[in-house]
Amino acid sequence: MIRVSTLLLAVCLCLVAAAAQSQTPADSAYTEVFYPSGSLRIHAYLYKPNGDGPFPVVIYNHGARSGRPRRPEPNEYIGSLLTRAGYVVLIPERRGYGDSEGPTLLEDIRYDWGQRFVARVEAETDDVFAAVDYLRTLPFADTKRIGIMGFSLGGIVTMFAISRSNTFAVAINQAGAAGAWNISAELRSALIAAAEKATTPALLMVAENDRTTDSITTLGEIFKKRGMPHRVIVYAPFTPQQASWAGQFNTAPGHEVFRVQGMHVWERDVREFLARYLGAAIKEAPRGADSAKSRQ
Repeated sequence: MIRVSTLLLAVCLCLVAAAAQSQTPADSAYTEVFYPSGSLRIHAYLYKPNGDGPFPVVIYNHGARSGRPRRPEPNEYIGSLLTRAGYVVLIPERRGYGDSEGPTLLEDIRYDWGQRFVARVEAETDDVFAAVDYLRTLPFADTKRIGIMGFSLGGIVTMFAISRSNTFAVAINQAGAAGAWNISAELRSALIAAAEKATTPALLMVAENDRTTDSITTLGEIFKKRGMPHRVIVYAPFTPQQASWAGQFNTAPGHEVFRVQGMHVWERDVREFLARYLGAAIKEAPRGADSAKSRQ
């Protein structure tokens, strides 16, 4: 009986070991990578569609993650959405986030949401351009077709990036600066200057019940006046099922639409805009809702 029990235990251990070995990086949804940005080592999540490519690329810029900057967030819903559409996706944990080196946002700015904050976001934008350099080393990434996308603070980074370079074929700004627009004149000026300089086609998105829609519509008016290709979408008020925004810097419920629970609202708009300027290797039937006011 002891021999039978021992045999069963050995079999179980072998099955557990086999299951553990099957969870190799190649089988995971993403691969964790590191790349240099100046003197810093930046942590990032790399998603790749099936096949050899080369595939067009989207860099996704996360938000500020107030109160939990060091908690890694691979944003798998973004990786899944975009790889299904045929894109390589790189999601950097910019300086001070996740396992990246450098001080956190609040350590750096010390609650100064003026020029110190703007300088910090410009430094985080440097990490995005370093990500482009890293992507150029990947044989399956078509770095002649790169898009950039960002939510909240990541939307600010996105606007700063396209004002500094024509590297990007398309940009998507999801509620960038909605939380800080009305408290930082320096940030407003920097974003207006970015919109006055950028030439990249841009999709500008916000929910009607975010803290403000001005951070998006103001940039859209500048693009319109300059004759730059763009689309502004103001979505209907969004009520989150989970209040993950509670206690964070931007406590407006509409801000939550650009997290995973609101993805059904905007995913079709994102795919269609990216496809217009990047193309895609995989065509997928749209699933998104059409609850939006669109201003072309």
